[in-house]
Amino acid sequence: MSKAGKPETHLALVRRARRINRDLIRAFPHVYCELDFTNPLELSVATILSAQCTDVRVNQTTPALFARYRTAEDYAGANREELEELIRPTGFYRNKANSLIGLGQALVERFDGEVPGTLKELVTLPGFGRKTANVVLGNAFGVPGLTVDTHFGRLVRRWGLTGETDPVKVETAIAELIPRREWTDYSHRVIFHGRRVCHSRKPACGVCVVARDCPSYGEGPTEKEAAAKLVKGPETPHLLELAGMGEAVSGSAG
Repeated sequence: MSKAGKPETHLALVRRARRINRDLIRAFPHVYCELDFTNPLELSVATILSAQCTDVRVNQTTPALFARYRTAEDYAGANREELEELIRPTGFYRNKANSLIGLGQALVERFDGEVPGTLKELVTLPGFGRKTANVVLGNAFGVPGLTVDTHFGRLVRRWGLTGETDPVKVETAIAELIPRREWTDYSHRVIFHGRRVCHSRKPACGVCVVARDCPSYGEGPTEKEAAAKLVKGPETPHLLELAGMGEAVSGSAG
């Protein structure tokens, strides 16, 4: 359904989805994985720890963890109590410890201790689903992938790009709208937008770069000053400038 309430053709849907993507590129020209890592194993571990936990908390936890456990063999032979204590701040630490030890063992037994670089192989690993696999593929191996996390699913439904709720069906639907080469960065852009602007309960509609193509415009405050107060993150001055609030930004900076 279009913003005007009329049935939307598939071609119109594709065009609208790509306009939204172009607007997100203007809003977030420099996107990246917000989990800290230096290799595929570290990203795999960090992504497993990020389940029901903020990236900030994960990044506070992983330096000590990565210093102690450097290889798949280290995780495979980990002392459970020690590992649980190190990852306790991320929550659900017993289940996550099971996944990390299982991951290490699987990598040692089946992949010579190295994280594989294909979706088919990654989803066979403990702690991995398609979301985790796509995070690792896109950010550690440069293989395009759509990361359907809570923010991603919420936003593409809010934008009317799909009505699906199952993450795999969401991934399939969006893959038909966005060029494959852009999948990884598109995922980051959507997630950035969800964290900074398009909040679950009170989106900052009045300063949103995709407002013209959003059928849910008006779920949050549409008055610019009120909406501007809801924007979060380091990109806030840039986002408000795009919304025509450059003077307000300059004034607040002074």
